[in-house]
Amino acid sequence: MSTRLLLPLVPLFFITMADADDCANAMTQGAMNQCAAQENEAADKELNTLYKQITARLKGNAEAKQLLVKAQRAWMGFRDAECRFSASGVEGGSVYPMIHNDCVTAVTKARVQRFKNYLECEEGDLSCPVPGA
Repeated sequence: MSTRLLLPLVPLFFITMADADDCANAMTQGAMNQCAAQENEAADKELNTLYKQITARLKGNAEAKQLLVKAQRAWMGFRDAECRFSASGVEGGSVYPMIHNDCVTAVTKARVQRFKNYLECEEGDLSCPVPGA
């Protein structure tokens, strides 16, 4: 394919990238899908950071650490099944990635809040499995 044939497509590429960068004003389904994926990635990154902080605090308690790993794996299974179900009404459609990612993000943000609560337990809180810093 010659460069002359590709040159007219260059502006379309930059328009698409600009739409993806400006999620508040995303106008195309592709841009909205990409924005939803970016928000999902950000929530997942925050979750992983908090998970590492919790496992660091559990370093002296192998049993609690193992229970956390088991709970996290079960939570991931729940999250994936829940969001497949939640988005099943639009499966195969162009909106599916956005609906699915929005669900994953919402469920992940709830888990993030739970992890934050674990990391901020008050001294003497017997219901908190994570020791203070």
